[in-house]
Amino acid sequence: QLQLVESGGALVQPGGSLRLSCEASGGTLVNYAIGWFRRAPGKEKEGVSYISRSDGKTYYADSAKGRFTISKDPATNTAYLQMNSLKPEDTAVYYCAAGPRATSLAGPWEYWGQGTQGTVSS
Repeated sequence: QLQLVESGGALVQPGGSLRLSCEASGGTLVNYAIGWFRRAPGKEKEGVSYISRSDGKTYYADSAKGRFTISKDPATNTAYLQMNSLKPEDTAVYYCAAGPRATSLAGPWEYWGQGTQGTVSS
């Protein structure tokens, strides 16, 4: 059973950066597409970014385009979300998800991490 553990959330000032990590165990991320999602206070969970299982195709929500970068590192069995030029509205709990058959942010997603809090505030 694949297990995902997110880390890297922190308090940063507007304009700052965070790199979120999603470390996998019990399986290799090479066999999974990865999605990053977030839930802001009082809001529905939203998809942020996606990377495909095999060809590295990526997708970004409009809110993330030009600021966020998703990647997978087979050597460390970890997925990353690099977030730059952060805004207060990026404040949320960020979750990673993995699915061997996911073809977009719509999924299907079979495994989820527990989330990591990212807060953007001065």
